[in-house]
Amino acid sequence: MTGWLAIAGLGPGDDRLVTPEVTEALAQATDVVGYIPYVARITPRPGLTLHPSDNRVELDRACAALTMAAEGKRVVVVSSGDPGVFAMASAVFEALEDRPDRQSLDIRVLPGITAMLAAAAHAGAPLGHDFCCINLSDNLKPWEIIETRLRHAAKADFAMAFYNPRSASRPEGFARALDIFREECGPDRLITFARAVTTPEERITTVTLGEASPDMADMRTVVILGNSATKRVGRWVYSPRRAG
Repeated sequence: MTGWLAIAGLGPGDDRLVTPEVTEALAQATDVVGYIPYVARITPRPGLTLHPSDNRVELDRACAALTMAAEGKRVVVVSSGDPGVFAMASAVFEALEDRPDRQSLDIRVLPGITAMLAAAAHAGAPLGHDFCCINLSDNLKPWEIIETRLRHAAKADFAMAFYNPRSASRPEGFARALDIFREECGPDRLITFARAVTTPEERITTVTLGEASPDMADMRTVVILGNSATKRVGRWVYSPRRAG
């Protein structure tokens, strides 16, 4: 039996947003590997072994998946959203760097709808012009780098989408980010908080930077900061295509 490894995105939460390509890979898989809440979304069936694991063990998961694929198993590594956006695709390739004997494996990255795009769609079109995406977690990079990127992106007048804005263990980071945005962009810039997007708990809130507070975000929230031309139209928010 020839093994393979698919790194798949399960989308932002609603099962209807899982792509047919990912559904097909899961139907063919012998093993599914991933973070506990994501593996919980996979329906058990005969012939399928689920391998849930805790957070912050991405490289261990990647190594285990590569080993199983090398043994001839059909393995799907699952991420939420898109696996290439702050997720497991990078971890798998990082693990692969140290294993040249496994670099000929059949490995595929199957894209998914990431939370940033789902949030933007439910808010309107706040990413309708040039934008950037920044992970506000300082687990894998120092805060100094994050702050430098935030300031440069604000000065360049990008719309910005932020993942992992505020955790219980580091609430001060997002408060500092809001202060930076007020310094660089002023109090009137529109900012959208999209929590639990595409799930029954979804909540979309758009306010100005002057009205924003750190407790409006948590780890289930994607935050989108508009550029200088972003505006409201009815209940929607959008960035004009001719901005800048």
